[in-house]
Amino acid sequence: MVVIKWHGHACFEVVSSKGTVIVIDPHDGYSLGLKPPKVQADIVLITHEHFDHNAYGVVAKPSAKVISTFVGEKVIDDVIVKGVEAYHDREKGRRRGKISIYKIVVDGVSLTHLGDLGHELDASYKNAVGDIDVLMIPVGGTYTIDSKAAWNVINVLTPKAVIPMHYWVKGLNLPLKPVEDFLAIKPSNWNVIKIDSNQIVLEKSNIKSNTIYVLTPPD
Repeated sequence: MVVIKWHGHACFEVVSSKGTVIVIDPHDGYSLGLKPPKVQADIVLITHEHFDHNAYGVVAKPSAKVISTFVGEKVIDDVIVKGVEAYHDREKGRRRGKISIYKIVVDGVSLTHLGDLGHELDASYKNAVGDIDVLMIPVGGTYTIDSKAAWNVINVLTPKAVIPMHYWVKGLNLPLKPVEDFLAIKPSNWNVIKIDSNQIVLEKSNIKSNTIYVLTPPD
């Protein structure tokens, strides 16, 4: 059983059945017009060193392992972490730099977080990342791929389920598009499940294929 909690923007908390807490791309809240994430992490993964993704001091326990822009594969506690290099723009990082796509395997569930992905992906990324149960994908445009490009990426990576992120929510002071733009162009064979919470609990056996889980922004 894996608990996934969205702390707004691109920040996710993942908790394993053993209680290991992983936080990906923490923000400080205030800089974005959001509330800061309230979580104490054992592992912090940073996809790139921009202020709205690298506020590890807000979430890290004193003993936490903090990993930034990692490329490769390692096991930390009960979590498998794989980092794959990608880019924040369409020009191989010349405008906004490189990022790391993180795939983590927790209790047998494979989760992939695309960070501030700024370009579409080809089959080489599918080969590098492998099977994905849940894909956390930016859809808000401006600094990342937009809704249309996000669907192209989904078609390449073929995850079972998707959690959209990095889109405009109430209070956010960045010029991003809302999640409705992404949902409006979904293929007819994809289903939307709106969760009345910023948290979802999943087991590998209950992840529904072709499902978009839309989490509610934290209060």
